[in-house]
This record gives sequence, structure tokens and C-alpha cells, in this order.
Amino acid sequence: MLNTVLPSPWRAAFQRWWGTLPAHRQDRVASLLPLLAVAMFAMAVVSAIGYLRMEEWHTENQTLQRDGEYSRQRISVRLAERLELLQKFGHELTLPAGALMHFNRKADLLLADNPEIRDLTWLDAQGRVVASRDLMGAMASQPLPDGEGAAPALHPDPALLARAGSEKRALYQVTRASQGNDAVLGMVVPLYAHGKLSGYLYARQLLSSLLYYAVPSDIYARYTVALVNSAQQVLAGQVATQHAAAPSSWPVWLSQSGNAYSAPIAPLGGDIALHLQSYRADDRMVNRSMLLVLLAMSVLTAWALLANWRHLRRRQRSQHALEQETSFRRAMEESMVVGMRALDMEGRIQYVNAAFCHMTGWSPEELIGEAPPYSFWHRDDYERNTRILQKTLDAQIPQGGYEMRALRKNGTTFDARMYMAPLIGADGVQTGWMSSMTDITEPNRIKRQLSSAHERFARVLNSLDATVSVAPLGGKELLFANNVYRQWFGDDGASGHLQMLTEAATQIPAHVEADASSSEGLHPSMLPGISSNNTEVFIPELDRWVEVRSRYLEWVDGSLAQLVIATDITARRHAEELSQQQEARAQAASRLITMGEMASSVAHELNQPLTAITNYCNGMTSRIRAGTMDDGALLDALAKTSRQAQRAGQIIQRIRSFVKRSTPNYAEAGVAGMVTEAVELAEIEMRRRHVRLRSRITPGLPLLHVDRILIEQVLVNLMKNAAEAIDTAGMPTDRRLIDLDVGLAMREQRTVVEFRITDTGKGLSPDTQQHLFEAFFTTKTEGMGIGLNLCRSIVESHHGRLRAENLYNEGQVTGCCFSFWLPVPETGHAG
Repeated sequence: MLNTVLPSPWRAAFQRWWGTLPAHRQDRVASLLPLLAVAMFAMAVVSAIGYLRMEEWHTENQTLQRDGEYSRQRISVRLAERLELLQKFGHELTLPAGALMHFNRKADLLLADNPEIRDLTWLDAQGRVVASRDLMGAMASQPLPDGEGAAPALHPDPALLARAGSEKRALYQVTRASQGNDAVLGMVVPLYAHGKLSGYLYARQLLSSLLYYAVPSDIYARYTVALVNSAQQVLAGQVATQHAAAPSSWPVWLSQSGNAYSAPIAPLGGDIALHLQSYRADDRMVNRSMLLVLLAMSVLTAWALLANWRHLRRRQRSQHALEQETSFRRAMEESMVVGMRALDMEGRIQYVNAAFCHMTGWSPEELIGEAPPYSFWHRDDYERNTRILQKTLDAQIPQGGYEMRALRKNGTTFDARMYMAPLIGADGVQTGWMSSMTDITEPNRIKRQLSSAHERFARVLNSLDATVSVAPLGGKELLFANNVYRQWFGDDGASGHLQMLTEAATQIPAHVEADASSSEGLHPSMLPGISSNNTEVFIPELDRWVEVRSRYLEWVDGSLAQLVIATDITARRHAEELSQQQEARAQAASRLITMGEMASSVAHELNQPLTAITNYCNGMTSRIRAGTMDDGALLDALAKTSRQAQRAGQIIQRIRSFVKRSTPNYAEAGVAGMVTEAVELAEIEMRRRHVRLRSRITPGLPLLHVDRILIEQVLVNLMKNAAEAIDTAGMPTDRRLIDLDVGLAMREQRTVVEFRITDTGKGLSPDTQQHLFEAFFTTKTEGMGIGLNLCRSIVESHHGRLRAENLYNEGQVTGCCFSFWLPVPETGHAG
């Protein structure tokens, strides 16, 4: 229908939009179209009735406005004519002769011709009544005193008279009659003679009569006519009748209240207004009832359509939910990797899913309805598979399923495991059998690989020359042990495992030891810092040195276990001990070589105290023989001789302690004492080579945990090498200087004591720097090449570092600096 009503471009756009909607939305839109049509029909009917009623209301209102203006003009003209008559009458009353008689005659004629005028009164300039006439005849034929014989109504308001006289124009005043609700309009006209105020004419007229004679009769047939004041009080006429209803809450075009017109009377100012209201025909209620019935029927139709739409929506939701559930079940079945097959009670195939077809290669059409032997059975297994199927049909279902060899359509085979279960419907009656088939070719292959891998793993572990053992935390039973472990410790359980842990001093945390019985809840990550440990221990029973490595691991059952790997390092320990002995011999040999090179200097150093001793002895002998020596001089000479002998002894003792063979002896030593001893030994060589030594030691250096003799050996070797470098370079006397600086420094993020020996020689060549610390490398003609190598070994055995670098000045080498540092113990004290 829309395609025939819509223009071509809109129709094409609608068709495109309709094509983009899913089916359920198209159904929803189509079901809402009747409801929309009913709503549009009701809106069209209401709009048509409203339009017609509004047109009628506007037409009536225009007619009312025209008739109201006409009636208001008629009243204004009639009031203006009466004012003109009174003004003319008042001008005639100013004539001097026969004024009273003329007033009576003319007043009777005026009242007869103008029935709306109730009475007419003549007042003098002071507001006193001169004469008065009404419709019934004269009320007074001669002047009366003010307030005597005259009706009170004949007296206008004195303020009104004064205002009319001052403004020189006619004024109006509305008053209520003595009986009834009809109001009286009083008109005061000032009279002038020779330019002076001579009196007033006061005419009273009924407003109801004014309306009756001024407003045409056809106006009364169509409207209610009334004069109202500014407070909307009715002065004459009526505002509402039995055909005119009060305003309602209905719209204008449905309300029974007539149109209204209200406008002020021009001569009377804004105090009195003419009010017209149209009558409302009785068919308005009929029209309103018809409209209400139409709307009620439309609402009822819309409600019925809406209820039907909601019912359809519920049906659609139920159908959609059913479709979704069916699709979900189908998708779940089709997405399963397990092949599903349904059999009837005779063993015929009733259903297969996509996984089953994918496994076997047969289509559903080829399999459904097939009876045993099935096409996917291997020909060699017909008898076995038939026997198992028959047991299943006889309700003897194999527990845990059974394995079978399945045949694909292309002729290849695969391993499968089949499970069978009775298929029971919603009514509780068995209708067949449901079987599931799983391809276990890959799991079987993995199982075989795992079995082979386990065998290879066991062979590798058993072929190791190290022991491998695993025991539960806190337990005394082995979880695993290789052949080497059993060769070492036999079959005595975890005793060897625990013994190695005890010797390695592997401590189990207190909270872990307390919970060892429930270690299933523990994890290796709960043991930070102790998951592994490498320790060398000696086992007396085996007479072996072994390196024990242990770590915590999670066993296959989830419990916490401890792995121990022990490697036989007896040969290595023997080699290390031999190496240490060889290194000690090399260090002693180095010290002997150093002393051999310094022999001439040592001889010269010892010659001085020995010569002094000889001289003192010869002198004492000569003086004693001559008898010129007293006891005091003898004692003094003997004391000097003793000091020289002690000096020679100290030199010999220092050299002996330096060169004697000894094992390393680590102890706390003061830096200043070690430097002083080394300097005293090196100064012998310095003086021989005419080299000056300048040392600077930072006060308050901490104690070092070192072998004092070895560190002194490093210092002596470095200072001796520096002196040789200066002497070989042939430096002049002023440049033959060695600086020794000792102080604190930061190296590798820790506090150290750094020793710096700086000379003024020619420096190190690039080739020398590359091989400087290698064993048996030397630049001396008679050197052995083990001095600097031993020095580096000694420093590194104290956890320090030794390095060498050239010194430059404006690109020229000015010397060389050997420096080494030793770490400060954390609890070191100043020394």
C-alpha cells in the first residue's frame, strides 16, 4: 500500500530501509501499522470536527462583533440625541419671561417623546430645585425651597454639579433605583446665560429602557444584552439565560458557552460597557456526544489492536526464544569435537552430528538409517564390534566405554573411544541409545611419546655421575632417586638425602616446618630466597667431597618437595688444594725474587748499623786501653752500640717475615700500619735508585679484613716497579718522584679503601696494557712475569680490583698509575 501512495524516490528509499530491517523488526512494524492507521483516522476525524467548529465559532464571533458595534453605536447616538435635546431645552429656559411655564410644557413634550427618561429637574446655579416633571405629570409647579416637597431622587450629587459647572460639559451618574436591580442613569447639563452659569438640567433615565429603545429587536433574538459596570455588575438587561452556559474546560469549538462581546459606551466613559453573548444551539451536546463516541470507539479499536500486538509480541518472543534455544543446542552439537550418534532400539542410526561426519568422512545422508555393520567399522573388527554392540543393546553397557579402530571413507583409520548411554525421552520411555565417539589418535600418540620421553628421561638421570633425589618436605620417603644415589647410599630411604641437606645447612623456615604435614597448600614461591642452594660438603662415610644443590619444587600431586643434586667434586677439591699450594709457593718465590733484586740495597742498609757497631767497639777498646774512658762514657757507647744492633736486627726480621713461606692469614689490620711497613721495605730500593717517595694517608680509615703480608707484598711490588720505571726512563732528579695516596672511595656501589701508586716514568705501551696482568709476561730483561699476575690474584682473593692506566698532560704521557681497592667490612672500625 505504501509503495502505491509514496512518490517514486521515497518509495525507493523506503524499500531500501525495509530491506535493511531483520525479519522480527519487519513483523513488529507490520503489526503496528493498523494501530497507527486507527490513530491517524481518529486524529483526522477530530481535526475535521475541530476545523468546522472553529470556522463556525469564528463566523459567529464576527457576526457578534458587528452586531455589538452596531448596538453600541445606537446607544451612543441615542444618548447624544438626548443630550442635544436637553442642551437646547436648557438654552430656552434661560429666557427671562415665562420660564417656569415653558419648562412644564417643554418637559411634558420631552418626556412623552423619550419614554426612557423617567423625570426631568431644573436646578438653579446653587443646586436648588426650581421645577421638576416626570412621566405622570408635574411634581412641583413653582419653585420650592431646597429640600421641601421634592423627592430626594431629584437632587443630584453636589460634587457632580460642581464638576459639571467647572468643566462646562454634561456629566453622567449611575445610581440604583429604590426597588429592583434596574439602574438609573443621571445626566447633568450645565446652563449658561450671558457667559455665566445660571443653573442645571438633571434628567434621569432607566438603563433598561435605554437598552429597549436603542437596541434593535433582532439583536435580542440572537444574544443576551446587558449593561455592566467596571466591576462586571449587571446594571440593565441580562448576561445569561437558560440557553447560555458558563465557560467550561472544553475547547472553544466543543464548549456550549456562546461568544461574548463587551465594549464601553462612548459618552459614558469606561464605567459602563455594553455586553452581548450569543446563544448556543442545543445540538452542541449532540455533536460532543458523537465525538466522544467516535473517540471511545477509536480508543477501543486501538486497545484491541495493541492487545493483539502485545499477544503477537509474546508469541514472537516465545518463538524467538525457542528458535534461539534450538539454534544454541544445534550450534553446541555442531561445534562439539566429540562425535554424537543416536541409535534406535534395533541399532539403526537416527542422528549424527557434524563432528561425527567430520571424523568418519561420511555424510549424514549416508549414515542415517544404516544398520550394523556400519560403514565406519573396520573390516577386521566386525566380530568384536558386533559383540560389543549387542551387549549394549542388551543393557550391558561397558564401563568407561571401549576403544575401537574406526575407518574413514577415504580408507584411512584412526583410534576412537566410544561411550554408550540410554536415550530416554520426556515421558521416561527409552527410545534408543546415544553414543559419543572421541578421536584418541593424537592422545595415544602423545601417550606413547610421553612414555618414550619418560624412559629417555630416566635413562639420562640414571646415566648422570651426580645423585638426583626428591623427597617430600619433612618426609623420610624418597619420591625419586637415580642409580648413582642408590650406589652411594643404598636402599635406606631418604637418609642420604636428609644427610646432605643437613651437611649443607639448608634451613627450612619455621612456618613451613610447622606446616610440613600439610605442605599440599604450599608453593615454591612461598619460600623466597631459599629456593636454591649450592654448598660443598664432605661426607665421611663416602670419603667424598660433594657439591650439593637443592631447591624446592611442586611435585606432581601438588605437594611441596625438595630436590637435591649432589656432584662428586673430590678431584676438583684436590686440584684446588694443589693449586693453592702452588700459588703460595709462587708468592713466596716472588718475595724471594724481590728480596734478591733488593740484596745490594739490603746489604748497604745493613752495612750502616754494622759499621757503627764496629766503630763503637773499636773506640771503646782504644779508650779502655788508654784508661781514658769512664763508666758513664762506656755506658753511653754501649747503649749506642745496642741501638745499632737492634736496628740491624729489625731490618733482618722485617725481611725474614716478608719472604718466609706461610699460608694466608686473614685478620683485621690497620691501613696505616700496612702502608708504613711496606714503605720501609720499599725505601731501601728507592734510595738505591735515588727516587723519592711521598705518601698521603687519609686519617681514620677503617680496619680491613686481609692478609697483612700479602697486601704489603702488593704495595712493595707496585712501588718497586714504579721506581724501576723512573730509573729506566732516566728521569732527572726533580722528576724522580713516586706518590702513594690512600683514602676512601665508592666502587661498584660500595665503600672501599683505594691505594694509588703514581710514577713519572714513560707509561705503558698499548701492547703492554693488553698483556700486563698475564702470567709470565714481562718487559724486563731478567724478569719472570709473575709479579703483577700474583698481585692481581692477591687483590681479587680479597674481593678487590687492580688496574693500571697512563697519565696524560696535554696529550703527552707523563707517567703511570697503578691502583687497587679493597672493600670495607660492614662492621669495620677505624684503625
